[in-house]
Amino acid sequence: MIERVITSGTFSLDGGTWEVDNNVWIVGDDTEVIVIDAAHDATAILEAVGERRIKAVVCTHAHNDHINAAAGLGAPIRLHPADDVLWRQQYPDGLPYEPLADGERITAGGIELEVLHTPGHSPGAVCLYAAGEGVVFTGDTLFKGGPGATGRSYSSYDTIVESIRTRLLTLPPETVVRTGHGDETTIGAEAV
Repeated sequence: MIERVITSGTFSLDGGTWEVDNNVWIVGDDTEVIVIDAAHDATAILEAVGERRIKAVVCTHAHNDHINAAAGLGAPIRLHPADDVLWRQQYPDGLPYEPLADGERITAGGIELEVLHTPGHSPGAVCLYAAGEGVVFTGDTLFKGGPGATGRSYSSYDTIVESIRTRLLTLPPETVVRTGHGDETTIGAEAV
C-alpha cells in the first residue's frame, strides 16, 4: 500500500524562504510502514500512519522541507551521508541518522525499496525504486516536466541530468514517478 500525505510549510536555503507543499509517502502494509520525506507536520504524518509501526523515515535528500518533521516521528532516520552538510543546517546538534547506501534494499510490509543514489539536486539525493510496485519515489530529482531545481548551494544541473539519464530513464517506461512536490508522472512521459 502506498499513501500520500500533503503537508505545507517553508523551504529555506541560501538566505531565502519559500512556501511549499510537500508529498510525504507512506509505504508498507497494515502493520509496518516506511515514511518517505517527513515534511513539516509530524502530527499529520502520525495520524496517517495510525497504529502501524514506522520501520524507518527515509529521506530522499536533506533540504529542510523534506526532513523538518523527521525528529518527531520516533523512528530510525535514514539519509545518504553526502547530504550531512544540509542535514546539519536543520539539525545543528547532530540528530543521528543511519547512512543510506546506493543499491541498498529496504523493506516494509512486503514492499522492497532499492536505493538509487541520484546526486544533482543535492549531493546525497536518492530515489527509491519499488520494482514490484512499478513505482519510483524521486524526491526532488525528477518532477512532472523535468529535473528538480539546481540553482541553490550544493546542487548541479549537469549532475542531476546525468543522474536522471543513467539511473531513472533506464527504468521501465511505465514506472510511475511519485515526486516530492506536485503530481505524479511516468518514466516514459519524462523520457521524451
